[in-house]
Amino acid sequence: MAEGAFLHLSSLRGMDRYFEVESAGTVCYQAGSCPDPRAVRAARRHAIDIASIRAKCIHDVDLDGFDRIFAMDLENYNDLLEVMGGSGERLHMMTDFAVSAQGAEVEDPYYGSEEGFDRTMKLLLHSAEGILSVIRDEYGMLSEEMNASDEGNNV
Repeated sequence: MAEGAFLHLSSLRGMDRYFEVESAGTVCYQAGSCPDPRAVRAARRHAIDIASIRAKCIHDVDLDGFDRIFAMDLENYNDLLEVMGGSGERLHMMTDFAVSAQGAEVEDPYYGSEEGFDRTMKLLLHSAEGILSVIRDEYGMLSEEMNASDEGNNV
């Protein structure tokens, strides 16, 4: 869901070409699995298609190739910190840049209701928006929308 939220928003802002995004779990028995149908439906309600995303194991991803790594909850944060050899310089909570939920844990809705998937999707979209805003400001990126409206100006 997080991968889909981030890719969706970065695409809407014309920033998707700047990112390589992968999601992976610290519990690896589900590697290769399809998303939960409730997650697919929750994403679809926001015009996001995550049906083709497959679960990956964190041990199958080269973390050194990523500038930032985001954890959904404290347990995953600590697991990632261990995998990264104790260096948390690039490691963040998914919500660290979310304006109204900084540092909060993202609920794993798996054992709950359909509404839990909707809450999680909304929080992930809010978090992805914050991440994109911070990255845009740090690197001086302008979205395609901004570029189009400023066409002819030296920005």
